[in-house]
Amino acid sequence: MTLLVSIFASDILPIFLIAGVGFLLARWLDGGVKTLAHVVFYALVPCLVFKLLVASTMSGPQVGRMALLAVLVTGLMGLLALVVAMALRLSRAELSAFLLVVMFSNGGNYGLPVALFAFGTEALSHATVYFVASSMLTNTAALLVLASGISVPIAVMRPIGLLGDAALPMMVLVLGMQLERARVAERPTVVAVAVGLSLIVAPIVALGLSSFLGLSGAARQAGVILASMPVAVVTTILALEFDVAPAFVTNAVFISTLLSPLTLTPLIAYLRR
Repeated sequence: MTLLVSIFASDILPIFLIAGVGFLLARWLDGGVKTLAHVVFYALVPCLVFKLLVASTMSGPQVGRMALLAVLVTGLMGLLALVVAMALRLSRAELSAFLLVVMFSNGGNYGLPVALFAFGTEALSHATVYFVASSMLTNTAALLVLASGISVPIAVMRPIGLLGDAALPMMVLVLGMQLERARVAERPTVVAVAVGLSLIVAPIVALGLSSFLGLSGAARQAGVILASMPVAVVTTILALEFDVAPAFVTNAVFISTLLSPLTLTPLIAYLRR
């Protein structure tokens, strides 16, 4: 129990405290999350990804296995979600929302800071590959530099490094501001099932697939922990954009995030063994 409390205090609680600041900014000062989110995801995150990948010592096969893990976890969780959704007899819009919630974990705002706090900078590099696996086109430049071994000029790396350093805390602030939007749950049973798949089934799937792919050490830790994150905040934006049960998606994000310390804390302890 002491170990679990220590892990929560050092690896999970700091993220919730920063997210709490974002929540209060959105609630009391009417902080505009849209502009901040654009700054984070179009400026800070690409710089963080570039910086980590260029400085990484990972080999090509290691990068490939981590990216493959992300694809396989997402695909398998999608198949499981489809089977469960059929049993629940969801409408087409509800099915789309359910798939969004179960397939996509919050690897950015939440997962990258946890990987850094819990397992260190090596794990963060692996976690970054997992995070960008579904958006390779936006990060092609960094992957090409990593593969070719080209040395990036210091005049380029310094501003990228400064912007990248700002990414993680800003991402957590955005998480808190987005959570402030949560409202009363629609179809609480379906929300509970989706949250259970995200927080309980996904780690089991990730552990099995990481063993199948031969991942170990920091790579295994990073891949499993990112796959085990609560529902991705970006799903709320997609749900609003395409009008697929946005209230359901927002509540799944909110509830899974609040409950995530209960699953992530023992999982971190297990992965550190």
